[in-house]
Amino acid sequence: MDIESRTYQNTVKKESWRTVLTLAYQSLGVVYGDLSISPLYVFKSTFAEDIEHSDSNDEIFGVLSFIFWTITLVPLFKYVFIVLRADDNGEGGTFALYSLLCRHARVNSLPSCQLADEQLTEYKTESPLEMGPRSGFAARLKSTLEKRRVLQKVLLVLALIGTCMVIGDGVLTPAISVFSAVSGVELSTAKEHHKYIEVPAACVILIGLFALQHYGTHRVGFLFAPVILLWLMCISAIGVYNIFHWNPHVYQALSPYYMYKFLKKTQSKGWMSLGGILLCITGSEAMFADLGHFSQLSIKIAFTSLVYPSLILAYMGQAAYLSQHHVIDTSYNIGFYVSVPEKLRWPVLVIAILAAVVGSQAIITGTFSIIKQCSALGCFPKVKIVHTSSKIHGQIYIPEINWLLMVLCLAVTIGFRDTKRLGNASGLAVITVMLVTTCLMSLVIVLCWHKNILFAIAFVVFFGTIESLYFTASLIKFLEGAWVPVALSLCFLAAMCTWHYGTLKRYEFDVQNKVSVNWLLSLGQTLGIKRVRGVGLIHTELVSGVPAIFSHFVTNLPAFHQVLVFLCVKSVPVPHVRPEERFLVGRVGPKQYRMYRCIVRYGYRDVHKDDIEFEGDLVCSIAEFVRSEVATAVVAETNGDDDDDERMSVVGTCSTYMQGVEDHDESDPDDPDKPGTSEIRSPMAKKKKSKVKKKVRFVVPETPKIEKETREELMELTEAREGGVAYIMGNAYMRAKHGSGLVKRVAINVGYEFLRRNTRGPRTALTSPHASTLEVGMIYHV
Repeated sequence: MDIESRTYQNTVKKESWRTVLTLAYQSLGVVYGDLSISPLYVFKSTFAEDIEHSDSNDEIFGVLSFIFWTITLVPLFKYVFIVLRADDNGEGGTFALYSLLCRHARVNSLPSCQLADEQLTEYKTESPLEMGPRSGFAARLKSTLEKRRVLQKVLLVLALIGTCMVIGDGVLTPAISVFSAVSGVELSTAKEHHKYIEVPAACVILIGLFALQHYGTHRVGFLFAPVILLWLMCISAIGVYNIFHWNPHVYQALSPYYMYKFLKKTQSKGWMSLGGILLCITGSEAMFADLGHFSQLSIKIAFTSLVYPSLILAYMGQAAYLSQHHVIDTSYNIGFYVSVPEKLRWPVLVIAILAAVVGSQAIITGTFSIIKQCSALGCFPKVKIVHTSSKIHGQIYIPEINWLLMVLCLAVTIGFRDTKRLGNASGLAVITVMLVTTCLMSLVIVLCWHKNILFAIAFVVFFGTIESLYFTASLIKFLEGAWVPVALSLCFLAAMCTWHYGTLKRYEFDVQNKVSVNWLLSLGQTLGIKRVRGVGLIHTELVSGVPAIFSHFVTNLPAFHQVLVFLCVKSVPVPHVRPEERFLVGRVGPKQYRMYRCIVRYGYRDVHKDDIEFEGDLVCSIAEFVRSEVATAVVAETNGDDDDDERMSVVGTCSTYMQGVEDHDESDPDDPDKPGTSEIRSPMAKKKKSKVKKKVRFVVPETPKIEKETREELMELTEAREGGVAYIMGNAYMRAKHGSGLVKRVAINVGYEFLRRNTRGPRTALTSPHASTLEVGMIYHV
C-alpha cells in the first residue's frame, strides 16, 4: 500500500505541474494582455510636452529607471509576492478582499445573513496565513468595526470606489490600447492625413470588439495566449536588437541614482511626467482580479519567467534607441514604432493591433465579472447575465453593460484623439484601484492573517507612498483628461450606493411588515381558501416569517396551490457554495399544511441554474428533507422570532445524494430498475437534447424508516410537481414616507425608482419562465 500510495502521489504531482504550466501559458491571454501592450504608449505619454529634451540622456535614463523600479516594486513585489496570497478560496479582486473582511469581522452589508451561513465550508476555510493567534490590536479593531456602523459603510464605499474605477478602466483601456496600436499607421501616411485615418480605424475596431462580445470568447480564446506570447517575444527581440545596436550601456539606467538625477533636473515637470510612467503597470490588478480563473503558482510563473523580463527588455530597447535619437515628435503618436526596424513595422503593427484587442477583451470580461459580483452582493441593479460558455468558468456577457461601455469608449476616443489625455485618464483609474487594494490589504494582514500591526503599517507606508506619489502626479492633470475616470466613477458610485440603500430599506420594510406564522396557521389547513393542484413558489427576501406579498395575494385571490414553498434566493460573502450545502429546507407549520421554507444560497461567483434545472433541484431537496426528517437529526436554527421557531436542514442538490431520494432520467437505458425501491414519478424535464419528452423519477429506498405518512407526503409532492410550478414574486414600488428628508426622498423616489424601472425585475434572480410567473405589486412606504 505504501508503494501504491507513493506512486499515486508522484502521478498527481506530475499532473499538477503539467496543469500549472498549462494554466501559466493560458494566463498570458487573459491576465497579461493589458500589461503587455503598455510599451506602446508609456514613453510617448511620459515625454508629451512635460519634459524639455536635451542632448544628454539623463531624462531618458531617468524614465527607464523609474519604469524598471515601478514594475519591480508594484507588480512583482506587491502583487506576486504579497497580494496574490490574500485569495478568497481561490478568488481574487477588490470584492474578494472585502468578502474576507466581512467574514472575519462580521461587517457584512447583506441584510439576510444567518448564523447557518457561517457553517459553510468555504466560510470557515482558513489559509495557512490565517492560523496564527489574533493579536490584542486585531481583536480591538475587529470589535470597533463590528460596533461602528459608520466604519462599515466607509469600508463598503471604499470597496465600491475601487470597483467603479475598474469599470472606468474598462472604458479607457480599450480606447488607449487600440488607439496606440493603430497609431503606427501614421508612419506610412502624410502628416496632414494621419488624423483622418487613426480615429476612424480605432472606432471600427472598437465597435467590432464590443459587437462580438455576445458570442463569447471561448470560440477564439485559444488564440489569445499565442497572440500575447508572440507579442512578448516580438518586443523582447526588438528590445535586445536595439540594446546591442544603439546603446549597450543602457543597463546603467537601472540604477536608482538616475531617478534622483531625473527629478533634480526636471523638478516639477518631471514629477508631472510620472503620470505617464504610471502606465507601465496598467493591468497589474488583473493578476489578482483574474485569480479565480487560474492559480497563484501559474500566474507567478508566467509573470516572473516571461512577462517581466520581456517588458524590461522592451523598455530598455526603447531607451537605447531614444538615447541615440533625441527626438520624440509630439505631433505623432509613434513613440514605440520609431524604435522598430523599418522592415518589421507592418508585421509588428498587425501583431500590436491583435495584442491590443486581446488586452481590451480581458478588461471587458473583467468588468462584466465585477459587476456580476456587485449585483450578487446587492450593490448593483439586476442585470441580464449570459453565460457564453458552459465549460469555461467565468465567461459571461452582460448586454446592457456591453453597449454602455462601447458608447463611452467611442466617446472618449473621438473626444480626446490623442494618447496623452487618454493616458492621463487611464493612469488615474489604475492607481486609484491600487490604492484601494493597499488599504484593504492592510486590514486583511491584521484581521485575517493575524499578523502584527507593524507589518500592516510597513505595507501601507511603503507601497502607499509609492502609489500616492503617482496618484498626485495623475490628479494634477485633472483638466487634461484625468477628470474622465472621476466623473465615471462618481456616476457609478451614486447608482451603486442608491441601489444598496434602497435594497436595505426594502428589506427593512419586509421585516417590519411580515405576517406572523401563527396568523397563517390560524386560517386552518386550507388556509381559508381553496387549494389547487401544483406547487407555488413565493419568492421573498426574508429568511423567516411570511412575506407581506403573500397576505396581499391571498386576500385578493380565493385559491392557492396544494404545496407552498417560501423561497429565498440569496448571496453569501463567499465566492462559491458547495452543491451539498446549497439548500436550507424547513417546514412552516404542521405536516398536513404542506408548507415549506427553502433558502437557496449562492456565492458571489456562482452560476445560477436555469429554471428547469433549478425546479428539479428544488423539488428534490424538499423530497430529501421529507425523507430524512425522521431518520436523521435535523440541523437546527432558530431565526430569532418567538412565533417563527423553524428548524432548517442543510440539503444538497440531487447530484450530491449518496443515498436516499435520487433524481433519475426515465429515458436512460443504462439505469435499470433496482430491486427494493419504489418509484415516485414526476415530469421534471431536463434540458431537452432530443424531441422525446423525458420524465424524471424519485427513487426512494424501501427502508423501515420511510413511514406511510412520509410516503404519502412524497406522493403528494410529486403530484403537485406534475401539476406545474408557479412563481409568485413581489414587485415593490418604493416611496419615501411623509416627513422624510430631502436626501432620502431624492434617493428613494427619484434614484432608486429610476434604476428599478430601467433595469431587470425580480424575475432575473430566478430566471423563471414568463408563462409561470405572477408578480404581485405593492407600494412600500419606507
